[in-house]
Amino acid sequence: MERKQIFNLLINLMFIVLLLGLLNLDLLQGAKFRRLSDSNCIRLISQSGSRGNILDRFDEIIVGNKISYDVMILPQDLSQVDRALSGVSRILGVEVNTLKTAFKKNFISLNLPVTIAGNIEIKKAIMLEEYKVEEPSIIISPKPLRNYPYGPLAAHIVGYVNEIDRWRLTKLEDYGYKTKDIVGFGGVEEKYDYYLRQEEGGLSVEVNHRGKFMRVLGFQPPQNGKDLQLTIDLRIQKIVEEKLKEKKGSIILIDPQSGEILALANYPNFNPSVFVSKRTALISGLFNNSDAPLMNRAISSSFPPASVFKLVLASAGLELKKINLNTSFFCQGSTMVGNRKFSCWDVHGAQNITQGLAHSCDVFFYKTGLLIGPQNIHDYAFRLGLGRYAGVELPYETSGFIPSPLWRKINKFQDWFDGDTANLSIGQAECLVTPLQAVNMMAVFANGGYLTSPYIVKQVGGVDLGAKKRKLTSVGLKKVTIEIVRNGLREVITDPKGTGNVLAGLPVAVAGKTGTAQVSRGATHAWFIGFFPYDKPKYAICVFLENGGPGHAASVIVRQIIEAMNNQKII
Repeated sequence: MERKQIFNLLINLMFIVLLLGLLNLDLLQGAKFRRLSDSNCIRLISQSGSRGNILDRFDEIIVGNKISYDVMILPQDLSQVDRALSGVSRILGVEVNTLKTAFKKNFISLNLPVTIAGNIEIKKAIMLEEYKVEEPSIIISPKPLRNYPYGPLAAHIVGYVNEIDRWRLTKLEDYGYKTKDIVGFGGVEEKYDYYLRQEEGGLSVEVNHRGKFMRVLGFQPPQNGKDLQLTIDLRIQKIVEEKLKEKKGSIILIDPQSGEILALANYPNFNPSVFVSKRTALISGLFNNSDAPLMNRAISSSFPPASVFKLVLASAGLELKKINLNTSFFCQGSTMVGNRKFSCWDVHGAQNITQGLAHSCDVFFYKTGLLIGPQNIHDYAFRLGLGRYAGVELPYETSGFIPSPLWRKINKFQDWFDGDTANLSIGQAECLVTPLQAVNMMAVFANGGYLTSPYIVKQVGGVDLGAKKRKLTSVGLKKVTIEIVRNGLREVITDPKGTGNVLAGLPVAVAGKTGTAQVSRGATHAWFIGFFPYDKPKYAICVFLENGGPGHAASVIVRQIIEAMNNQKII
């Protein structure tokens, strides 16, 4: 074969290969490359909706949103970026190097806007809009931010929002959460984040092969999150926070008939807005503060209940027929249990169940507890809602703890002695309860023998959840038992020597129980749990003061709260 023929053959083979390649690209892989081409020329510019509002029971906004403005640059031509940054620097009064640093940090590609400043005031945003005539690469993007019209009010109920962390991202990735999403931390912001969070929308734009903007292809409006209506009465919330201020502790009011939480306050508290403004020093101070201002003491901390635990002893003693109205024990200021002396806080003389509750006589309850036995005490405490979760829809609730002989044997390899029973009978030893559990126990005696399931969210997106959440469970106490205990709780207030006598003479009749809890370090904890009005209870209340002194101190705050509620015609 001649050289010319060989050359022609090679040329023909090359054309055949090229033709087959073109056929492969066009017919076999054409659809694939068309998709890639489309995705390469289409860019999405996201726009965020608003997070759902959080409202009180009367639709008063507790947490809302305000419009913030971000400054962005569309870097289609890097040679013009420095000029744009200089102009923005002049208008905002921000160092140009600061803007350059933000640009480098947030730059992804030439096709996407780069945020260089956030949360600017509206006057500056208007000035930058005017400057866009000279520098069209500047974009002013409105963005909703969380707004707290009452500052720290109800902070432990609502929680705060912040950028998603790695731990949450790994758990929520499958539900559409992604890096840099703003999510809830603590309170209903965290528990109901899925409902509160918005859905992003935005612009779909076309760019050419150089990444330059060509035209807008479409717009998907963002979707706002769902509003939450809480059971909280903002009027009562303001009162209890004012009265608790500067006193470490917690105050809770619930509706004993339904379990609706009407107010829940903790101190120290915090201002959720510091997480929105990203004030790093203040945020660091919250996390490093030894007083734990971010902790919801009402549900996440448990404390020795002291004498408020005597409701358990009174109920168990009457139900098991270990005591009755005629049972009387003599208090001479102390009693012997084995070879150890157990003291009372006063000398009370002869005491029956009503007087024992009114005067909070430790000797009466030491003796009652020894008759009942430790396992029965444990079981009745559990029946009254102690030592187990109340089930409120707020994160990080603790169960508290009620010890028993079996627990002691298994966990500490120790025997249980009568002295342990005596300590447990007055709410000491390893006994721990939360303020929410304590007020829920008191609700049993306010509503005639039913344990509620406390809840704080009434509606989600306009759908009423109250009927589903109102759950009353009978604790199985006889009517006569409840009446005897109720009478004793009323005597706490009306008896001139009652430990809650400071609450006598109020416009409404109150019943309740004080407690003074001994702790290993510092002053005693002060407790008061009660309900009012006595005949037709609408409110059950717990005031707990951490290292706040005797129970009398908590009673004084209860009086101030009731007086303020009466003055505002809430009661």
